[in-house]
Amino acid sequence: MPSKDTLERNQVWVYLAAIIIGLVFGGGVPALAQTLEALLWPALAVLLYTTFTQVRLGQLPAAFRDVRFVSAALIGNFAVLPLLICGVLLLVPDDPAIRLGLLLVLLVPCTDWFITFAHQAGGDLRRAIAITPALLVAQMILLPLYLWLFMGADFMVIVSAGRMVTVFGIVIVLPLVAAFATERWAGEAPARIATIERLGWFPVPLLAFVLFLIAASQVEAVMGSIPLLGDIFVACIVFLIGGTMIGLAIGKAFGLPVGQARTLVFTLTTRNSFVVLPFALALPAAWEMAAIAIVFQSLIELFGMLALLWLVPRKLVPST
Repeated sequence: MPSKDTLERNQVWVYLAAIIIGLVFGGGVPALAQTLEALLWPALAVLLYTTFTQVRLGQLPAAFRDVRFVSAALIGNFAVLPLLICGVLLLVPDDPAIRLGLLLVLLVPCTDWFITFAHQAGGDLRRAIAITPALLVAQMILLPLYLWLFMGADFMVIVSAGRMVTVFGIVIVLPLVAAFATERWAGEAPARIATIERLGWFPVPLLAFVLFLIAASQVEAVMGSIPLLGDIFVACIVFLIGGTMIGLAIGKAFGLPVGQARTLVFTLTTRNSFVVLPFALALPAAWEMAAIAIVFQSLIELFGMLALLWLVPRKLVPST
């Protein structure tokens, strides 16, 4: 049986295979589209629960003890990156659904696989783990504000979407509360902590299952969006390059040591795609490109991480 580390190292291929299999399956059995879409919501809820259990929400106060690193991460993610995203949006068609999808995913820093990538690149694992609760709380508070600033009148369409409140409560809030309750239940008991660690096996296969369900239930939308994927690809690549450069600049400006500087690069280039995915899926049919843009961005990001895993420790932030 492969180790958890091996599974995480190869997750990009797992997700790509899940999407391809989903498209083939959905194209061959289109009558099952509604059933597969119905399975998507509980699958997302379980995925987010297992993911949130790996974020130590009880450690939120401790995250702010290292003022220099936390300031660099928060300023980079929530003050500088939005300026980059303004430019990135100029690279895609003036389509509200595409813009919304990119805004949803690019504005929210990752709180899960960024830890894995930062660690694999020789980053500071302890600080990567410590910063995740702060990133999660900050993005949930600031995302509505940024959507309102970027989308204007279209933001009201998003807020008034029929399923939005229900999705937020059932697919986001309940898993978050359940994860926090699980963390409190575990306390300092080694056996219970081990249970939470075992839950860390589930995010990769569950996300693969979610991607399979999306691809299988949205075959027509995915195939119809192919002409637009080129522009989204360019925009996401520009974001990755820009985020990397910003991370290097802020790390240098704050005088961060090598491990922390590497971690900073990864928190500025990885995004919380499947945490915001439920919001995109809850929108009316006319907004289906938002979810497709999020899934496509996450795949581009994962391939980008393969490049950064080599570049960051060897070229961009070497040990010297």
